[in-house]
Amino acid sequence: MARIHHLDCGTMCPIGGPLVGARRWRDRGRLICHCLAIETARDGVILVDTGFGADDCTHPWRLSAIFRALVAPRLDPQATAVAQLAALGFAPKDVRHVVVTHLDPDHAGGLPDFPAAEVHVHAHEHEAAMARADLRAKSRYLTNRLDPGARWQRYLPDGDTWLGLPAVRALRGVSADIALVPMIGHTRGHTAVAIRDGARWLVHAGDAYFDRRELGGVGRPPPALRWLATIDEVDRAARLASVEALRTLAARPDVTVVCSHDPSELPA
Repeated sequence: MARIHHLDCGTMCPIGGPLVGARRWRDRGRLICHCLAIETARDGVILVDTGFGADDCTHPWRLSAIFRALVAPRLDPQATAVAQLAALGFAPKDVRHVVVTHLDPDHAGGLPDFPAAEVHVHAHEHEAAMARADLRAKSRYLTNRLDPGARWQRYLPDGDTWLGLPAVRALRGVSADIALVPMIGHTRGHTAVAIRDGARWLVHAGDAYFDRRELGGVGRPPPALRWLATIDEVDRAARLASVEALRTLAARPDVTVVCSHDPSELPA
């Protein structure tokens, strides 16, 4: 059985007090970059998202000024995936595969830290990131971390399903049971990543939602997070359909769903 490590590869502290979930107006909110490191016997280490990278920490201007102003990332070198994996005894070359939910800078910033890894991504996400066809794409997809010569593995759903949803079940060169499950809306090629964990499935939903309460339960997400989900989306109807699909999955006893940025999910 694979061993799964849950890592926080980048804390962000947006201003806004109660609007971002803080108690007082002078307080900042807290968001994390929830990544997964999967130890396998045959595939080496598989990363799901990377968070911020080492170069982001030494050269913060690699990130846009608007991004830094809005979310105030704490760019700590010790929080990067490459540093946390080193603490677990792994070298960068041990990471043979990186599976990305999408290519925003807080999800793909660490790609340059693992130059030997195959990068698995939805084909539409790769296309949008390489084309950077409009102002939104130019601000979202930063060329200083997206090397066109990287070892990209691009996928489109081709008839496979996972728990009734369209999916890509066979990742090239990966023997572990991992599925790319399109959850379009936040970006053109946004995917969830489902990993078999014994008799259960762990689903990393990326930015398909920002706050656990979007999946149901008591209370509502902070207003600024609801606003962020709206302004960051490329297809509202598709994003809402993705959230509804995740609500259904989260209700299953054999599925655990986590997203990228809700800090309450990491200890659980």
